[in-house]
Amino acid sequence: MEVPAHIFRMYDIRGIAEKEITEAFAAHLGKVFGTLIKNQGGRKVVVGHDARTTSPRYASALIGGFRSVGLDVFDLGMVPTPVYYWSLYHLPVDGGVQVTASHNPKEFNGFKLNLGKESFFGEKIQELRDMMAVDEYDLAATPGTHERVEIIEDYIHDLLERVHLKGTLRVALDTGNGTGGPVITKLLEKAGFAYEGLYLEPDGNFPHHLPDPTVVEYMQDLVKLVREGGFPVGIGLDGDVDRIGAVDETGRLLFGDQLLAIFARKVLKDHPGAPIIFDVKCSQGLVEYIQKLGGKPVMWKTGHALLKAKLREINAPLAGEMSGHMFFNDRYYGFDDAIYASLRLLEILEEEGRPLSELVAEIPYYHSTPEIRVGCPDDRKFAIVSELVEHFKAQGLEVIDIDGARVQFEDGFGLVRASNTQPVLVLRFEAKTPERLKEIQELVLAKLREYPEIRFEEKGH
Repeated sequence: MEVPAHIFRMYDIRGIAEKEITEAFAAHLGKVFGTLIKNQGGRKVVVGHDARTTSPRYASALIGGFRSVGLDVFDLGMVPTPVYYWSLYHLPVDGGVQVTASHNPKEFNGFKLNLGKESFFGEKIQELRDMMAVDEYDLAATPGTHERVEIIEDYIHDLLERVHLKGTLRVALDTGNGTGGPVITKLLEKAGFAYEGLYLEPDGNFPHHLPDPTVVEYMQDLVKLVREGGFPVGIGLDGDVDRIGAVDETGRLLFGDQLLAIFARKVLKDHPGAPIIFDVKCSQGLVEYIQKLGGKPVMWKTGHALLKAKLREINAPLAGEMSGHMFFNDRYYGFDDAIYASLRLLEILEEEGRPLSELVAEIPYYHSTPEIRVGCPDDRKFAIVSELVEHFKAQGLEVIDIDGARVQFEDGFGLVRASNTQPVLVLRFEAKTPERLKEIQELVLAKLREYPEIRFEEKGH
């Protein structure tokens, strides 16, 4: 089968629905990935899907592919990605696939894969692409079984057993017409919380805004709801519910590193001196705060699969990303679950009895830019970043190069990293003062302007 190479990304498979991703592609993926699972001794898999209009059909085709190679399939229907992850721990399965394109625009779709409980990513996805290109699969004489299973109630029960909630807060929600609305509202009701929600009904056309709680523009309706309704907290979820955003009682949007700092404060009380993992885009203020709390800050590469792997490698209790992926190994399974993270945030607010803005105020503050994304060809982006690392090191500057070039100063940093999923460079800058922020930004941008292939007007998705 012809398979477009660019849709096989670092962490998942993702492309334009009905063009790059089709029912035929989904069925073929089921046959090839199913054969790979079968060859490793696997016999049973689980499949879930998000709210996109094409997802039920792709899930059905995928299930047909799995069954054709003899695997038995547990079919979850439409569920948030973390519910699918949760099923890997609670069903007798050897892997699975969630049909989702996360927070991408509605014309996209894709697949997140697991072999056993582990994310299937990086070089393994490229090897899978090669297997699909040469039709490497093994049809069975007898097809596998297909069983529809309902696990939402069990998932909700398990989460409520893992947190200590009183139900004293009023909560504002925006689930962006993704898959999270029906699950988090049921959970809040069982926990006794009063809530008011926006765009809670799953709708793959995303009629109000894309479900991405890290984009300031998409969070404005939630900000307004919090301010006008006097809510102590607002919670935003992305399309497949593995990323969280939050709004404090003043209507200020909180980013992933600020939420991670708040979570770290509580986790380090229970695990003194523990490592806390974060990605290269996070603020130096987070580093300083973890150190102040007696924890060990561990900077790592951006990417949910990479952070999950690092979490298991060093057995840290907590990890998080600027993009809102939060990974609790403390009282949970270590995968990114924005619903569970929401409950942990509510637990902290009830326990502290203080406004969310006060908790944020304890974190050292830096002026910063949002993520800046500039167009750069896939075949050049990593080479350019390597050249930047060498250039700034040659100038005697401190450069952290675990994922891109993070040029570190006493009073801030400038970051350039190659996106693993798109033809873009991702930039971020921060400093103690607005003036210094401009200086650091200009230092890096001046070098980037030397490359004619970098297109500053292009942002990508």
